[in-house]
Amino acid sequence: MELRIEQVSKHFKDKEAVNDVSLTLSAGVWGLLGANGAGKTTLMRMIADIMAPTNGKVLYNGTDIRQLGETYRAVFGFLPQDFGYSHDFAVKDYLEYMAALKDVPINMTRKKIDELLEILTISDVKNKKIAKLSGGMRRRVGIAQAMLNDPEVLILDEPTAGLDPGERVRFRNLISEFAHNRIVLISTHIVSDIEYIATKTAIMKNGQIVDVGTTDQLVKKIEEKVWNCTVPARTIPELEMKLRIINQRGENNEQVSIRYLSENKETENSKMTSPRLEDLYLWQFPNQEKDKEML
Repeated sequence: MELRIEQVSKHFKDKEAVNDVSLTLSAGVWGLLGANGAGKTTLMRMIADIMAPTNGKVLYNGTDIRQLGETYRAVFGFLPQDFGYSHDFAVKDYLEYMAALKDVPINMTRKKIDELLEILTISDVKNKKIAKLSGGMRRRVGIAQAMLNDPEVLILDEPTAGLDPGERVRFRNLISEFAHNRIVLISTHIVSDIEYIATKTAIMKNGQIVDVGTTDQLVKKIEEKVWNCTVPARTIPELEMKLRIINQRGENNEQVSIRYLSENKETENSKMTSPRLEDLYLWQFPNQEKDKEML
């Protein structure tokens, strides 16, 4: 099982959204990590065969997905950032409709829907209209529709948007279990969504893949660049002007513990610390504010 992206580019009138991306995905969970506007969604849409690349191609098991057509869609599941639904649809009716579109056998449809409703803890809202649900609930309905046909390739674009921390944990456990002998690609800017479950992670920046590897391989790139120290609280405004502080925590006696990124030791009492994938993300995207989930 292999999904291969070969020198794929996408040009719009005034923008090059994806530029010469090549990536080979095998079975397991893959992360696609990048800031908003990095080109992740455009790449996802080309992998989903919703958008044609300007150059290059996407192949599944050696065959161009545009030639495979319905054969590819039968083994494919996709959760876009905003999935479409009629405002009149109740959850169960929508999933039955999507199961029919995906050619899920009628005798298996109810069992599959009930199973997903239970796993995603939305059984109690199955008769409610989707439009009346919270954002997190709607997201879980979207995840359910993407998994209805037990896809061999599952593509999820910002799947945990709107989910609370507990729901995110359940989602990660679900995906880890589901990914055996399947390809799962998760596009996100929330590091914790993929840090511990991704087989490998690709970093996307300005329309290009700038790095690929396991979490351990990637964080080695910023070894000796992550520091911890404790400083007087009154010095924080000045230090924020000089340092790339990525976390701070108030301590006793008006002291603040800070974690910062730097090529060099910037304060006398700084100690080098082990890097995390979050640190690499912030090193690559210095202007990004951290999601609260990452703190």
